[in-house]
Amino acid sequence: MVRNYAELHDPNAEYTMRDLSSASMGLDRERGDREVEITDVQTTMIDGNFPWTLVRVYTDAGVVGTGEAYWGAGVPELVQRMRPFLVGENPLDIDRLYEHLVQKMSGEGSIEGVTVTAISGIEVALHDLAGKLLGVPAYQLLGGKYRDEVRVYCDCHTADEADPEACADEAERVVEEQGYDALKFDLDVPSGHEKDRANRHLRNPEIDHKVEIVEAVTERVGDRADVAFDCHWTFSAGSAKRLATALEAYDVWWLEDPVPPENHDVQKNVTHSTTVPIAAGENVYRKHGQRRLLEEQAVDIVAPDMPKVGGMRETRKIADVADTYYTPVAMHNVSSPVATMASAHVGTAIPNSLAVEYHSYQLGWWEDLVEEDVIEDGYIEIPEEPGLGVTLDMDVVEEKMVAGETLFDEA
Repeated sequence: MVRNYAELHDPNAEYTMRDLSSASMGLDRERGDREVEITDVQTTMIDGNFPWTLVRVYTDAGVVGTGEAYWGAGVPELVQRMRPFLVGENPLDIDRLYEHLVQKMSGEGSIEGVTVTAISGIEVALHDLAGKLLGVPAYQLLGGKYRDEVRVYCDCHTADEADPEACADEAERVVEEQGYDALKFDLDVPSGHEKDRANRHLRNPEIDHKVEIVEAVTERVGDRADVAFDCHWTFSAGSAKRLATALEAYDVWWLEDPVPPENHDVQKNVTHSTTVPIAAGENVYRKHGQRRLLEEQAVDIVAPDMPKVGGMRETRKIADVADTYYTPVAMHNVSSPVATMASAHVGTAIPNSLAVEYHSYQLGWWEDLVEEDVIEDGYIEIPEEPGLGVTLDMDVVEEKMVAGETLFDEA
């Protein structure tokens, strides 16, 4: 049975005192050649190394904006659910439309989670669309740029991720053959010494094994590359502190998500216990969710995932809060070229950008999804074309769609 999620009944959305639609806000002044309306919103899910949801916003001016939401189930349905809140609106009002969707979807979880992610995908598409309508690159909508190119850190993997020498070999290969000077490896890998995978506790032999990985990789690449290590929210507070202490002798760029994201007090305690830089933020939503991490200096590096935590302007706002605490931003990113380029636009518009993640270097067709080159020698050169500066190759999109998906309309 095919469901029309746009027609779901929700009293919260149908009646709210804080309705930010143009009609409710009395926005009826003529805008001259900027008088344009949204006519449709569509999605197509791509079967990449993650199931990427691409979002398109269409207008009566014949101009289309393309965005992307963080991967996962439920996003296309939520985008469809929000379509009626966007049709007829002026797409240039990006900030108002973002807040409008947050308010309309408040009963369906727009504080955090997949609802925010769906809104993020629309918001990215609006930046592409507004840039095209105004004839400016998307970064210009965020205040201009600090740099012509944005550094990329490559998330590396091997056939045997628990083998320190295999990790070191891959690190050297990526640096020498692919030109990256920033890398990341996983530390939440089996060591063979585990007794209980549920209790989050690290035994000393497990810590020794993780130290061996860090030592092998950092010593192999030396000063040719910065190397971060990801723990994927796996360990207890005590184990995370013991691990971080054991890594203080090595050149660790940052240690990412050593503890689960729900308890900020624990996160702060771990960060304050070590000289190893601690990064977190991909599972904390919107600027409101990131606030305590930054105000309490519970991270040394904040790592929002732009198409997940609120979109381009929201990530810019997170970066602004971070900058008041002199905290750098390293954007988590597992996206297609669309959201990767959108993250790069944010990265060029904020002063405290460290790098944007790239998680698909082993996917041979990743860059084929768009017509332009995206990453060159570990950096993304920011396009000067209007919008995001990437153009979908619709033949590749159609070829790589998730089974059962419908291709959205061309521009």
